[in-house]
Amino acid sequence: MKYPRNLLGYGRTPPDPKWPNGAYVAVQIVLNYEEGGENNVLHGDSASEAFLSDVIGAAPWPGQRHANVESMYEYGARAGFWRLWRYFTANRLPVTVYGVATALMRAPQQVAAMQEADWEIASHGLKWIQHKDMPEAEERAAIVEAIRLHAVATGERPYGWYTGRSSLATVDLVSEEGGFDYVSDTYDDDLPYWRPHRGRPQLVIPYSLANNDMRFVTAPGFDNGEEYYTFLKDSFDVLYEEGRLGSPKMMSLGLHCRLVGMPGRFAGLRKFLDYVRSKDKVWIARRIDIARHWAQHHPYEAPDYVPSEMDRTQFVGHFGSIFEHSPWIAERAFDGELGPASDTATGLHFALRSQFRMASDEERLGVLRAHPDLAGKLAQARRLTEASTSEQASAGLDALTDGERGQFEELNAAYVAKFGFPFIIAVRDNSKDMILSAMHTRVGNDRHTEFKTACGQVERIALLRLRAILPEL
Repeated sequence: MKYPRNLLGYGRTPPDPKWPNGAYVAVQIVLNYEEGGENNVLHGDSASEAFLSDVIGAAPWPGQRHANVESMYEYGARAGFWRLWRYFTANRLPVTVYGVATALMRAPQQVAAMQEADWEIASHGLKWIQHKDMPEAEERAAIVEAIRLHAVATGERPYGWYTGRSSLATVDLVSEEGGFDYVSDTYDDDLPYWRPHRGRPQLVIPYSLANNDMRFVTAPGFDNGEEYYTFLKDSFDVLYEEGRLGSPKMMSLGLHCRLVGMPGRFAGLRKFLDYVRSKDKVWIARRIDIARHWAQHHPYEAPDYVPSEMDRTQFVGHFGSIFEHSPWIAERAFDGELGPASDTATGLHFALRSQFRMASDEERLGVLRAHPDLAGKLAQARRLTEASTSEQASAGLDALTDGERGQFEELNAAYVAKFGFPFIIAVRDNSKDMILSAMHTRVGNDRHTEFKTACGQVERIALLRLRAILPEL
C-alpha cells in the first residue's frame, strides 16, 4: 500500500540554500489580495463570506449578503492596502502578492500600484472560496480560468500559485497544468523542495500560517501588535541563528490587507520589518526570486529509481535479496505500507526490518540458515551471492592462508553444532581478526542470546546492503 504523505523531507541534513551574499535567512513578504474575490451572492456564490474577518463567530448567510463582513473586506482594498503599499515602497521592500483573479479584476488602481512597485503577482486562485469538496474537474477548470483572468488583469500569466483554501488534489492539479515556477499550497518545511508528479518535477515553496496575520482573527491568536511583533521576532531570531550556524532557512510572512492593514496591527508589522532591516546577512526576496534561485542552485535530479513507486515485481526483484535468500520479507514489506520515507536506505531498511521482526521465530531461523558459512565451502566453490562474495572479500576472507581457513572451518563447525545456524556477522564492519575474535566469544553464548545477536547482525547486513544502493536522502 502506498502511503502518500512525506514525513521525512530533508531529514537531519537539509541542503545549504546558498542564499545570495551568504544570507542566514531569506525573508519573503506575501500580501494576500482577496478583497472582491470572497464569497458573496453578488459573485454568484450561495452564501456570504465568514472567513478571516473581525466579525467574531461569523457564519455564512445562505442567499444573503453580510454587510459587516463585506465592509471589512472593503477596508482592506480601500485603506489597508494603501497603508501597506506606502510602507513597502518607501522602504523598497520586495513583495509577492497572492492575487485572487476575480479580486484583481475589481482592483485596477491596486494592480497598477503593485506593478509600479515591481511586486510579483502570483495567483491565489479564481475566487477566495473553499475547495475541499470541489470536484477535480471543476477545480481544474477554475485553475485554467484563474490563469486566463490573471493575464487579463496583469498582462501576463502567473508563475507562482497558492490556492489557500485548497483540496487534497490542488497541488497535483496545479502541477499538471504546468507553467508554474513554484506552488505554495503546503506548510511542511523551512526550505523549498522538488515534488515529482507524473514524471514531472514541481518546485514547492512552503508557506506559513504561523507567521500569518490571520491569527489576529483566529484562536489562539494575537491580541495586539506587540504580541504579533514578538512572535515574528522570535521566529526570525531562531532561523537567523540556525543560518549563522550553517543551516540557512526561509521565513514566510503572510499578510492580509484587511487584517494587518489596520493601524494597531500594522504597528507590530512595521516594528518587525524595521528590526529585520537592521540585520545583515538577510535576503528579503519575492517568492519568484527564491524559486529561480533554487532552480539554479538546486536543480532537480531524478533518482535512478524510487522504491515506493515500484510495482510488486520490480520491488521484489530489486530488494528480495537484501535479506539473504528471503524474498518473502520484501514481498511482505510491499504488501504493507510504503511511502516517501521508504525511499531512503534507512527508511526502506525500517520497512524490511519490521517484517523480519514481526516474523515467527521459525521464519527468522530460516533467514539465519540461509546465510553461508564465513569462508566456508560455498565461498571456496564461488557459489555465494554477489552481495555475500563482495562482503566476505571486503574483510579478506577470500584470501585466507591454510591455517586461517582451518580456524574458520573449525569454529564454523562448532558454532553450527551448538546453535543450528551459521555464524553471522556484518563483515563490512569488521576485519578478519575481529571476526575470528567474535567467533571465539559468541560460540560461548547461550542459544537465546546468540539467536538475538545473529538476528541483529542480519539486520545490520541488510542496512549496509541498502546503503550501497540507496541514498539517505
